[in-house]
Parts: sequence; C-alpha cells; structure tokens
Amino acid sequence: MKTLIDVFTVALPLLYFSTVWAYAKAFFKDSAAAKRTKTPLLLATLAVHLSYLLLRSAFFNHPPITTIFEIMSIIAFSIGAAYAVIEFQTKVKNTGYFILILAFIFQTISSFFIENLSEVKPVLRSSLLGIHVSSALLGYAAIAISAVYGFLYLMLYHHIKSSRFGVIYTKLPNLETLEKMSILSIIFGFSFLTVAIAVGLIWLPRAFDHFSYFDPKLIGTVFIWAMYGAGLGAKKTIGWQGRKIMILSIIAFAVSFFSLTIINVYFSAFHKFY
Repeated sequence: MKTLIDVFTVALPLLYFSTVWAYAKAFFKDSAAAKRTKTPLLLATLAVHLSYLLLRSAFFNHPPITTIFEIMSIIAFSIGAAYAVIEFQTKVKNTGYFILILAFIFQTISSFFIENLSEVKPVLRSSLLGIHVSSALLGYAAIAISAVYGFLYLMLYHHIKSSRFGVIYTKLPNLETLEKMSILSIIFGFSFLTVAIAVGLIWLPRAFDHFSYFDPKLIGTVFIWAMYGAGLGAKKTIGWQGRKIMILSIIAFAVSFFSLTIINVYFSAFHKFY
C-alpha cells in the first residue's frame, strides 16, 4: 500500500497538469480531441486523488489533515470535485482551465513537500474531525470558485462595456451564465460551511478542554458564513444580482483568505490541527 501511495504522490501533479492542459487546449485552441477528453480526464484524476486520500487515511490511521501539505492535497481535491459538480449541473465546460489550475498548483506543492506521519496527536485520529475539516475545505474550495467566476464576470463585463470582443468575449459563457455558476458555487460553499460549523460545535468542546466560542478562527468562520448567507438572502428578498453579487463574492473570498492565513497562523489558540 505504501508503494501505491508513493506512486500516486508523484502521479497526481502530472494528472492535474494533463487535465489543465486539456482544458486550456479546448479553450484557447478549440482542439476537438481536448474537448472530448478533458472531462473524462478530470474524472479519472479525481478518482485517483480520492483513492490516494483514502489510502493515506487507512495506512497512516488518521485523516490526511495533520500537516499543511496534507491539507493542500485535500484543497486540491475539493477544488476539482466542486468544479466537476458545477460543470455537471450547468453543462458549461469551458471555464475549467481558470479553476483547475488552482488544484494543480496546490497538489504540486503538496506532492513536493508532503510527509508521511504515523505518530500524531490522538485528537487528530477522530473521524468527526475528518468530517469537520473536509466539509470546511470543500466549502472554502467552492467559495474560491465563486470568486473566480465573479472575477471572470467582471472581466467580461468590462470587455463588453469597452467594446473589446477578443478571446475572452468569444470563449467565456455569457454574463448570466457566469453569475449562475458563481451563485451555485456560493450555495455549495455555504452548505458545506454550515456542516463544518455544526460538526465543529458538537465535536470541538468534547475534544479540547480549553475550547472557547471566542476563538478568532471560529469567529472568522461564522462571520464568513454569515456574509454568504446575507448575500444569498439579499438575492432572494431584495433582488440583488449581477455586479453586486459578484463583487460580494470576491470581497467575501478575500475575507476567507485572510481568515485561513493570518488568523489561522497568528491568532487561533486551540483551533489548530497541525
């Protein structure tokens, strides 16, 4: 099993590179072969990646969340999986290059630096912790995708406004479709963050003696969740749409990035798992 894990560690960056290359060829070169193979290639890459994560969990007897490089691998998988679901739901297949390149970067860094740890803190062997962290990372991956669609929306909007009808205008979906994909990503992100917060509130007080509801990371996560909830509520009740929602998705992602990096590294107390 260990040999297979090592093989997958090397193979995954190559698989993600091949997938990104296929989506790029389909988008920029209109390659018929790339258009046929890109989605099956993505699904094969995700199948290998899921097997890799399950093998690591079984062999090392803990969820793959004990180092930042294991977490990067889950982020890469979450981005790829969230994009695959959105592509399946919307039937729009020509934005994958802009999303999946993030998965390729995260997995490449992970594969280069990942460590194989058999001895970890007992708290890191909890299955509830695995659900809590996996749901949170799936949520953050989905809202990162919503921000990318928000950025593409604003870029296309300004191209149209300035009458620049180049490759961006001709190859990207129209504004309405980009908005729909961003909203769908926000709904996924909001749902997964809801699960992560709920499981965390059940499990964290049992796992840590010095648990606090005032932990900065916990407050930051709830604040992000509330921002997306307010955005979805505003869309439903007062008709927010278009640029307002897209700008909100980008701002909320910036807050999420700040929470995941600065707050997580420098301000969180008990709420760190590596």
